[in-house]
Amino acid sequence: MAVTASRLFLAGLNPVAPLRQLTARRELLWQFTKRNFEQKHKGSYLGIGWAVLNPLLMLGLYFIVFGKIFGGHFGGIPEEGPFDFALALLIGLTIFHFLSEAINQSPALIVANPNLVKKVVFPVEIIPVANLGAALVNFAVCLALVVVGQAFWGKLGLGIGMLWLPVLVTPVILMGFGLGWLLAGLGVFLRDIAQTTQFLSLVLMYISAVFFPVERIKQIPLLWDFLKFNPVLQSIRLCRETLLWHHAIDLTLLGWLYVAGLLIFVAGHACFAALRPSFADVL
Repeated sequence: MAVTASRLFLAGLNPVAPLRQLTARRELLWQFTKRNFEQKHKGSYLGIGWAVLNPLLMLGLYFIVFGKIFGGHFGGIPEEGPFDFALALLIGLTIFHFLSEAINQSPALIVANPNLVKKVVFPVEIIPVANLGAALVNFAVCLALVVVGQAFWGKLGLGIGMLWLPVLVTPVILMGFGLGWLLAGLGVFLRDIAQTTQFLSLVLMYISAVFFPVERIKQIPLLWDFLKFNPVLQSIRLCRETLLWHHAIDLTLLGWLYVAGLLIFVAGHACFAALRPSFADVL
């Protein structure tokens, strides 16, 4: 059994394999993604309107707490105004909340669908992806709010750096899918993971400089030596600098984010592929 799992893990390390699988089953993936999104808003009066209202409500709350009560600022531009602070905060919250969806929801996804798992022909690898596919809608809506906000209320307005937006968010999406597969697979065998993810996502939020500038962490050299390798922190930092503050993009940092994103994506898929044959036995 261990030999078989090892072979499946090594085979799953092929970065093309998950893309080929998802492409081949794109119609089924779309159906499950659509179903998951509709279930989130089923029965509500505003429906899809919550995809816009929820991030605005969260932004308003955090802006009041960290921007007004604690007097927070990021200092990315001279004489940073309240809208500039809010936009930088929104970028951090957008990236964090997308990844927190993977961390918090994925461990229970396979356990919650035993009937699908026991169907030999059903491609269970699409379950975590479809779950995050629904989260991608909210992710896209929040990014659109950033673009609109920067265009109308940002002190520097839209710059050519905004063209980097698709390139900058791709590693974040890869990380989300990789974490989704990894935690969905492990959650079948280690049920305690589902009980710890809320705490882990809270830790991730504070070590990723969502509410404060990265320079605060740099002031503690021992901490920065460790956290500078946090791809979530660096994704938020690079998005703020490039999209909002019109800094020239750091291609070295962008390269590191793609390496980290691909590693998490491939490793997560490989772990899921190795564990999948045992799902039915455990469930």
